[in-house]
Amino acid sequence: MQILSSIDNLSLPQSIATIGFFDGVHLGHQYLIKQLITEARRKQLASVIITFSDHPAEIIHNKKIELLTPLEEKLNLLSKEEIDYCVVLPFTKELSSLSARTFMNRILKKKLNIHSLYIGYDNRFGQRLSTKEGFDDYVSYGKDYGIEVIEAKALVLKEIEISSSLIRNLLKEGDLFLANKLLGYPYTLAGNVTFGKKIGRTLGYPTANIQPAHKHKVIPADGVYAVSVGLNGSHYKGMLNIGYRPTIKNGKIKTIEVHILDFQREVYQQNIKLVFEKYLRKEIEFKDRKELIGQLQKDEKTVRLFFENNKQI
Repeated sequence: MQILSSIDNLSLPQSIATIGFFDGVHLGHQYLIKQLITEARRKQLASVIITFSDHPAEIIHNKKIELLTPLEEKLNLLSKEEIDYCVVLPFTKELSSLSARTFMNRILKKKLNIHSLYIGYDNRFGQRLSTKEGFDDYVSYGKDYGIEVIEAKALVLKEIEISSSLIRNLLKEGDLFLANKLLGYPYTLAGNVTFGKKIGRTLGYPTANIQPAHKHKVIPADGVYAVSVGLNGSHYKGMLNIGYRPTIKNGKIKTIEVHILDFQREVYQQNIKLVFEKYLRKEIEFKDRKELIGQLQKDEKTVRLFFENNKQI
Protein backbone atom coordinates (compact mmCIF):
# COMPACT_ATOMS: atom_id res chain seq x y z
CA MET A 1 0.00 0.00 0.00
CA GLN A 2 1.38 3.39 -1.01
CA ILE A 3 0.60 6.17 1.48
CA LEU A 4 -0.01 9.62 -0.04
CA SER A 5 -0.03 12.63 2.28
CA SER A 6 -0.40 15.23 -0.48
CA ILE A 7 -2.85 15.32 -3.38
CA ASP A 8 -1.04 18.02 -5.34
CA ASN A 9 0.46 17.02 -8.69
CA LEU A 10 -0.62 13.40 -8.41
CA SER A 11 -0.89 11.16 -11.42
CA LEU A 12 -2.96 8.24 -10.18
CA PRO A 13 -4.46 5.58 -12.42
CA GLN A 14 -8.24 5.40 -12.62
CA SER A 15 -9.38 4.16 -9.25
CA ILE A 16 -12.23 2.98 -7.11
CA ALA A 17 -12.24 4.58 -3.66
CA THR A 18 -13.97 4.71 -0.33
CA ILE A 19 -13.87 7.51 2.24
CA GLY A 20 -13.86 7.36 6.02
CA PHE A 21 -11.97 7.94 9.22
CA PHE A 22 -11.65 4.18 9.81
CA ASP A 23 -10.92 4.42 13.52
CA GLY A 24 -10.09 0.93 14.71
CA VAL A 25 -10.23 -0.62 11.23
CA HIS A 26 -12.87 -2.92 12.73
CA LEU A 27 -14.76 -5.81 11.12
CA GLY A 28 -17.23 -3.42 9.49
CA HIS A 29 -14.38 -1.47 7.89
CA GLN A 30 -12.66 -4.69 6.85
CA TYR A 31 -15.87 -5.91 5.19
CA LEU A 32 -16.21 -2.63 3.27
CA ILE A 33 -12.57 -2.76 2.17
CA LYS A 34 -12.91 -6.35 0.93
CA GLN A 35 -15.90 -5.27 -1.20
CA LEU A 36 -13.81 -2.39 -2.56
CA ILE A 37 -10.89 -4.64 -3.47
CA THR A 38 -13.17 -7.21 -5.14
CA GLU A 39 -14.81 -4.50 -7.26
CA ALA A 40 -11.44 -2.92 -8.10
CA ARG A 41 -10.09 -6.22 -9.37
CA ARG A 42 -13.27 -6.93 -11.32
CA LYS A 43 -13.05 -3.56 -13.07
CA GLN A 44 -9.24 -3.60 -13.27
CA LEU A 45 -8.97 -0.35 -11.33
CA ALA A 46 -6.62 0.71 -8.56
CA SER A 47 -8.09 0.59 -5.04
CA VAL A 48 -7.91 3.72 -2.88
CA ILE A 49 -8.80 4.48 0.73
CA ILE A 50 -9.26 8.16 1.54
CA THR A 51 -8.90 8.92 5.23
CA PHE A 52 -8.01 11.85 7.47
CA SER A 53 -5.13 12.69 9.79
CA ASP A 54 -7.50 14.13 12.40
CA HIS A 55 -11.01 13.18 13.46
CA PRO A 56 -13.53 15.48 11.70
CA ALA A 57 -15.28 16.22 15.02
CA GLU A 58 -12.11 17.90 16.27
CA ILE A 59 -12.45 20.57 13.57
CA ILE A 60 -16.22 20.73 13.15
CA HIS A 61 -17.14 20.65 16.86
CA ASN A 62 -13.79 21.60 18.43
CA LYS A 63 -14.01 18.37 20.41
CA LYS A 64 -11.19 15.96 21.20
CA ILE A 65 -12.10 12.39 20.32
CA GLU A 66 -10.53 9.40 22.04
CA LEU A 67 -9.20 7.08 19.36
CA LEU A 68 -9.03 3.33 19.00
CA THR A 69 -6.16 3.70 16.54
CA PRO A 70 -4.07 6.87 16.19
CA LEU A 71 -2.91 7.56 12.63
CA GLU A 72 0.27 5.44 12.57
CA GLU A 73 -1.55 2.47 14.08
CA LYS A 74 -4.47 2.89 11.68
CA LEU A 75 -2.18 3.00 8.64
CA ASN A 76 -0.40 -0.13 9.85
CA LEU A 77 -3.73 -1.98 10.01
CA LEU A 78 -4.86 -0.66 6.63
CA SER A 79 -1.59 -1.77 5.05
CA LYS A 80 -2.60 -5.38 5.74
CA GLU A 81 -5.71 -5.07 3.57
CA GLU A 82 -4.12 -5.26 0.07
CA ILE A 83 -5.15 -1.71 -0.84
CA ASP A 84 -3.12 -0.01 -3.59
CA TYR A 85 -3.19 3.56 -2.23
CA CYS A 86 -4.12 5.27 1.02
CA VAL A 87 -4.64 9.03 0.76
CA VAL A 88 -4.32 10.83 4.10
CA LEU A 89 -5.98 14.24 3.97
CA PRO A 90 -5.46 16.80 6.74
CA PHE A 91 -8.98 17.56 7.96
CA THR A 92 -8.94 21.37 7.96
CA LYS A 93 -11.65 24.02 8.24
CA GLU A 94 -11.22 24.64 4.52
CA LEU A 95 -11.85 20.98 3.73
CA SER A 96 -14.81 20.81 6.12
CA SER A 97 -16.40 23.79 4.34
CA LEU A 98 -16.56 21.97 1.00
CA SER A 99 -19.97 20.69 -0.04
CA ALA A 100 -20.24 17.04 -1.04
CA ARG A 101 -20.69 18.12 -4.66
CA THR A 102 -17.57 20.29 -4.61
CA PHE A 103 -15.56 17.61 -2.81
CA MET A 104 -16.50 15.02 -5.42
CA ASN A 105 -15.57 17.30 -8.29
CA ARG A 106 -12.52 19.12 -6.93
CA ILE A 107 -10.90 16.34 -4.88
CA LEU A 108 -12.20 12.99 -6.09
CA LYS A 109 -12.40 13.66 -9.82
CA LYS A 110 -9.80 16.33 -10.55
CA LYS A 111 -7.15 15.49 -7.95
CA LEU A 112 -7.51 11.73 -7.47
CA ASN A 113 -8.94 10.50 -10.79
CA ILE A 114 -11.67 8.49 -9.04
CA HIS A 115 -13.83 6.41 -11.39
CA SER A 116 -16.06 4.76 -8.77
CA LEU A 117 -16.86 5.56 -5.14
CA TYR A 118 -17.91 2.97 -2.58
CA ILE A 119 -20.11 4.47 0.14
CA GLY A 120 -20.52 2.68 3.47
CA TYR A 121 -24.08 2.21 4.68
CA ASP A 122 -23.73 5.01 7.28
CA ASN A 123 -21.09 7.11 5.53
CA ARG A 124 -21.74 10.79 4.87
CA PHE A 125 -19.40 13.57 3.85
CA GLY A 126 -19.44 17.21 2.81
CA GLN A 127 -20.34 20.46 4.54
CA ARG A 128 -23.99 19.61 5.11
CA LEU A 129 -23.45 16.66 7.44
CA SER A 130 -26.36 17.78 9.60
CA THR A 131 -28.86 17.68 6.72
CA LYS A 132 -30.55 14.76 4.99
CA GLU A 133 -28.07 14.82 2.12
CA GLY A 134 -26.99 11.23 1.57
CA PHE A 135 -26.50 8.36 -0.84
CA ASP A 136 -29.05 9.43 -3.50
CA ASP A 137 -27.50 12.90 -3.59
CA TYR A 138 -24.02 11.42 -4.03
CA VAL A 139 -25.30 9.30 -6.92
CA SER A 140 -26.72 12.45 -8.56
CA TYR A 141 -23.48 14.42 -8.13
CA GLY A 142 -21.50 11.45 -9.39
CA LYS A 143 -23.46 11.37 -12.63
CA ASP A 144 -22.54 15.01 -13.21
CA TYR A 145 -18.82 14.30 -12.80
CA GLY A 146 -18.49 10.80 -14.20
CA ILE A 147 -18.12 9.05 -10.84
CA GLU A 148 -20.10 5.85 -10.32
CA VAL A 149 -21.38 5.75 -6.72
CA ILE A 150 -21.90 2.28 -5.24
CA GLU A 151 -23.60 1.52 -1.92
CA ALA A 152 -21.63 -1.02 0.10
CA LYS A 153 -23.30 -3.82 1.99
CA ALA A 154 -23.26 -3.42 5.76
CA LEU A 155 -21.86 -6.10 8.05
CA VAL A 156 -24.27 -6.89 10.87
CA LEU A 157 -23.01 -9.32 13.50
CA LYS A 158 -25.85 -10.93 15.46
CA GLU A 159 -28.00 -7.81 14.97
CA ILE A 160 -25.15 -5.53 16.10
CA GLU A 161 -24.34 -2.65 13.76
CA ILE A 162 -20.60 -2.36 14.19
CA SER A 163 -19.20 1.14 14.71
CA SER A 164 -16.09 2.74 16.16
CA SER A 165 -18.14 4.61 18.77
CA LEU A 166 -19.77 1.37 19.93
CA ILE A 167 -16.36 -0.28 20.35
CA ARG A 168 -15.02 2.73 22.27
CA ASN A 169 -17.96 2.48 24.66
CA LEU A 170 -17.55 -1.28 25.09
CA LEU A 171 -13.88 -0.84 26.04
CA LYS A 172 -14.70 1.89 28.54
CA GLU A 173 -17.49 -0.26 30.03
CA GLY A 174 -15.21 -3.27 30.48
CA ASP A 175 -16.74 -5.48 27.77
CA LEU A 176 -13.38 -6.40 26.28
CA PHE A 177 -14.68 -9.69 24.87
CA LEU A 178 -17.25 -8.04 22.58
CA ALA A 179 -14.95 -5.10 21.75
CA ASN A 180 -12.23 -7.49 20.55
CA LYS A 181 -14.78 -9.54 18.63
CA LEU A 182 -16.04 -6.46 16.75
CA LEU A 183 -12.51 -5.22 16.10
CA GLY A 184 -11.51 -8.60 14.71
CA TYR A 185 -8.29 -8.53 16.76
CA PRO A 186 -7.27 -7.84 20.39
CA TYR A 187 -7.16 -4.17 21.39
CA THR A 188 -3.66 -2.79 21.93
CA LEU A 189 -2.04 0.05 23.84
CA ALA A 190 1.51 1.25 23.21
CA GLY A 191 3.48 3.37 25.64
CA ASN A 192 6.68 4.06 27.49
CA VAL A 193 7.73 2.61 30.85
CA THR A 194 8.04 5.39 33.43
CA PHE A 195 9.44 5.54 36.94
CA GLY A 196 6.89 4.66 39.62
CA LYS A 197 6.86 4.34 43.41
CA LYS A 198 8.02 0.69 43.30
CA ILE A 199 5.18 -0.36 45.58
CA GLY A 200 4.56 -3.51 43.54
CA ARG A 201 7.96 -4.84 44.58
CA THR A 202 6.97 -4.74 48.24
CA LEU A 203 3.95 -6.91 47.38
CA GLY A 204 5.97 -9.47 45.45
CA TYR A 205 4.61 -8.20 42.14
CA PRO A 206 6.93 -5.59 40.59
CA THR A 207 5.21 -3.62 37.87
CA ALA A 208 6.09 -1.48 34.88
CA ASN A 209 4.21 1.83 34.97
CA ILE A 210 3.10 2.88 31.51
CA GLN A 211 2.59 6.28 29.94
CA PRO A 212 0.47 5.86 26.78
CA ALA A 213 2.24 6.89 23.57
CA HIS A 214 -0.81 8.82 22.35
CA LYS A 215 -2.67 11.06 24.79
CA HIS A 216 -6.03 10.60 23.05
CA LYS A 217 -5.90 6.80 22.81
CA VAL A 218 -8.89 5.03 24.40
CA ILE A 219 -7.94 3.59 27.79
CA PRO A 220 -10.09 0.55 28.66
CA ALA A 221 -12.16 0.40 31.85
CA ASP A 222 -10.47 0.29 35.24
CA GLY A 223 -9.74 -3.24 36.35
CA VAL A 224 -7.42 -6.20 36.00
CA TYR A 225 -6.60 -7.80 32.64
CA ALA A 226 -4.64 -10.67 31.16
CA VAL A 227 -2.36 -9.10 28.56
CA SER A 228 0.36 -10.07 26.15
CA VAL A 229 3.36 -7.79 26.50
CA GLY A 230 5.61 -6.77 23.62
CA LEU A 231 9.04 -5.58 24.71
CA ASN A 232 12.27 -5.31 22.70
CA GLY A 233 10.99 -7.70 20.05
CA SER A 234 9.99 -10.39 22.56
CA HIS A 235 6.57 -11.33 23.91
CA TYR A 236 5.57 -12.15 27.47
CA LYS A 237 2.52 -12.91 29.58
CA GLY A 238 1.33 -10.20 31.93
CA MET A 239 -1.32 -9.12 34.42
CA LEU A 240 -2.33 -5.50 34.07
CA ASN A 241 -4.08 -3.12 36.43
CA ILE A 242 -5.75 0.10 35.35
CA GLY A 243 -7.05 2.34 38.10
CA TYR A 244 -6.32 4.20 41.31
CA ARG A 245 -4.85 1.47 43.56
CA PRO A 246 -7.31 2.21 46.41
CA THR A 247 -5.76 -0.27 48.88
CA ILE A 248 -2.49 1.67 48.95
CA LYS A 249 -4.26 5.06 48.92
CA ASN A 250 -3.05 6.28 45.56
CA GLY A 251 -5.51 9.18 45.67
CA LYS A 252 -6.76 10.57 42.36
CA ILE A 253 -3.74 9.44 40.37
CA LYS A 254 -4.76 6.91 37.73
CA THR A 255 -2.09 4.39 36.79
CA ILE A 256 -1.58 1.76 34.12
CA GLU A 257 0.82 -0.89 35.40
CA VAL A 258 1.72 -4.37 34.27
CA HIS A 259 3.38 -7.23 36.11
CA ILE A 260 5.27 -9.28 33.53
CA LEU A 261 5.28 -12.95 34.48
CA ASP A 262 8.63 -14.75 34.79
CA PHE A 263 10.53 -11.55 34.04
CA GLN A 264 13.21 -9.89 36.19
CA ARG A 265 14.90 -7.16 34.13
CA GLU A 266 14.58 -3.38 34.51
CA VAL A 267 12.64 -1.82 31.64
CA TYR A 268 12.51 1.86 32.56
CA GLN A 269 12.08 4.30 29.65
CA GLN A 270 11.63 1.47 27.15
CA ASN A 271 8.77 1.21 24.66
CA ILE A 272 6.15 -1.37 25.49
CA LYS A 273 3.02 -2.72 23.82
CA LEU A 274 0.06 -4.26 25.64
CA VAL A 275 -2.35 -6.62 23.90
CA PHE A 276 -5.60 -6.87 25.85
CA GLU A 277 -6.58 -10.55 25.93
CA LYS A 278 -9.12 -10.91 28.76
CA TYR A 279 -10.85 -8.73 31.35
CA LEU A 280 -10.56 -10.44 34.75
CA ARG A 281 -12.23 -8.26 37.37
CA LYS A 282 -12.94 -4.77 38.63
CA GLU A 283 -10.44 -2.91 40.77
CA ILE A 284 -11.19 -3.59 44.44
CA GLU A 285 -10.22 -1.89 47.70
CA PHE A 286 -8.98 -4.51 50.17
CA LYS A 287 -8.85 -4.11 53.95
CA ASP A 288 -5.06 -4.54 54.03
CA ARG A 289 -2.04 -5.45 51.93
CA LYS A 290 -2.16 -9.10 52.97
CA GLU A 291 -5.62 -9.44 51.45
CA LEU A 292 -4.41 -7.61 48.34
CA ILE A 293 -1.46 -9.98 47.94
CA GLY A 294 -3.81 -12.95 48.26
CA GLN A 295 -5.94 -11.58 45.41
CA LEU A 296 -2.88 -10.89 43.27
CA GLN A 297 -1.85 -14.52 43.69
CA LYS A 298 -5.32 -15.61 42.53
CA ASP A 299 -5.08 -13.22 39.56
CA GLU A 300 -1.71 -14.67 38.60
CA LYS A 301 -3.14 -18.20 38.60
CA THR A 302 -6.06 -17.03 36.45
CA VAL A 303 -3.73 -15.35 33.97
CA ARG A 304 -1.44 -18.36 33.70
CA LEU A 305 -4.41 -20.68 33.20
CA PHE A 306 -5.83 -18.38 30.52
CA PHE A 307 -2.62 -18.45 28.50
CA GLU A 308 -2.21 -22.20 28.95
CA ASN A 309 -5.69 -22.72 27.50
CA ASN A 310 -5.72 -20.02 24.84
CA LYS A 311 -2.35 -18.90 23.60
CA GLN A 312 1.33 -19.74 23.65
CA ILE A 313 3.70 -16.78 23.88
